[in-house]
Amino acid sequence: MGAIIAVVNKKGENAIDAAVAMLKTLGYRNVKSFGIASSTTVKIEKTIRKLRNKDLDSPITVGHVFSQALPQDKPQPMKLENAMLVFNGRIYANTSGISDTEGVAKHLSQKESVENFARKIEGGFAFVVAETEKIVASRDALGNYPLYYGENKGFAALASERKALWKIGIETTDSFPPGHVAIVDRKGFKFQPVKTLAYSKSKQISMEYAAKKLQKLLQQSIKERVSGFKEVGIAFSGGLDSSIIAFLAKNSGVDVHLICVSLENQPETKYAQEAAEELKLPIHVHIYREKDVAAVLPKIVWLIEEPNPVKTSIGIPFYWTAEKVAEMNLKVLLAGQGADELFGGYKRYVSEYMPYGSERVRRTIFNDILQMHETNLERDFKICDFHNVELRLPFATYSIAKFATELPIELTMERKENGLRKLVLRQVAKNLGLPRFIVEKPKKAIQYTTGVNEVLRRLATEKGLTVKEYLQKMCRTIFKELR
Repeated sequence: MGAIIAVVNKKGENAIDAAVAMLKTLGYRNVKSFGIASSTTVKIEKTIRKLRNKDLDSPITVGHVFSQALPQDKPQPMKLENAMLVFNGRIYANTSGISDTEGVAKHLSQKESVENFARKIEGGFAFVVAETEKIVASRDALGNYPLYYGENKGFAALASERKALWKIGIETTDSFPPGHVAIVDRKGFKFQPVKTLAYSKSKQISMEYAAKKLQKLLQQSIKERVSGFKEVGIAFSGGLDSSIIAFLAKNSGVDVHLICVSLENQPETKYAQEAAEELKLPIHVHIYREKDVAAVLPKIVWLIEEPNPVKTSIGIPFYWTAEKVAEMNLKVLLAGQGADELFGGYKRYVSEYMPYGSERVRRTIFNDILQMHETNLERDFKICDFHNVELRLPFATYSIAKFATELPIELTMERKENGLRKLVLRQVAKNLGLPRFIVEKPKKAIQYTTGVNEVLRRLATEKGLTVKEYLQKMCRTIFKELR
């Protein structure tokens, strides 16, 4: 685990100072070491000061902030045959035969193209490769691991967080498109799709077939994500998504710890406890107060890097969850992100389905799937990385996403006011034997079930501001030295 940076000096001058500045900006986490490399030379030190004193000179530079989550994690960059690699992520399984960063380096050293490599592997990742005249970068098909890019007159650069790009004067930053490879040189960025989702007409399949297929895909995904661990944490609300993950993780042979966070006097907390009891799994409930929201808010804004009210209200309880997982010395947190986009979990989908029909809402859902790396995944990965906890998302896989995009809408939602959504997922839960009150429970958003949304509104009102204005003001203060 850690953070990636990569920078090209467009004037052909030394990029090392810019790279070191970017690394320093990302060095606020639990850092083991800092690494920096040209295409031929790599330097790794425990402090930025020591790294800055190294005599390096290259217009093309990659770097790594190393935070060790698992014993097999090693400092980077890693040397390839004629290049340098910085890789952030995990590869799961199957046909590739690759399981760690050293395996990635071995494959890329064997003259396999980055395009072919990114196309064939399954997992969540972002990586950069420094070659003599360019940087090659890629990101997994759903965009699990954060990666941003941007350029100005002096630099073309990439980083795991926007603030590293702001540090070298790149004001306009974008999220690196999932499933793409980019060539970065003195002319800028050139993107090529290698593994992306394509919109298609739905397949005519039965609920019985769809539920069995989805259950098999989820079982495989969870098995891969808990393999090698004795215990894992699960972000748990007692709802459909987290209950399915908990049940399947338990059946995979690991010890499961359910983590539930909330503000005081929230009725959903009792529901989560009842669900845990039915699942026969230990639950760790942590209750917070309004003052805790105010205390953690600046840190959330620093991590998610934007004044977005929805992302902030979701990010706060997720921050608490990751914090508790870290305190329990658990290395992996499983969560249900992606399920709502993939299987029609949002109420607004039904509101569109009712008057406009299946084709319109399927298009909307597909577009939301393409954007969920920005709306949900990046926020939560940055939060977990801060706590040195590895976030793994069983729903957010290419195979499950491809399956979901081919489902007929009738298998995901009822065409009526207040109708049930995520129908195929409910059928999976029913087939697994989960209690009826879990199978039929309507979805409620975490920012409302935890009470955080209302507290943010009150904090903003006390200042005479809307929540958006309140967060914008906080952003200006927090990032004033970077922008």
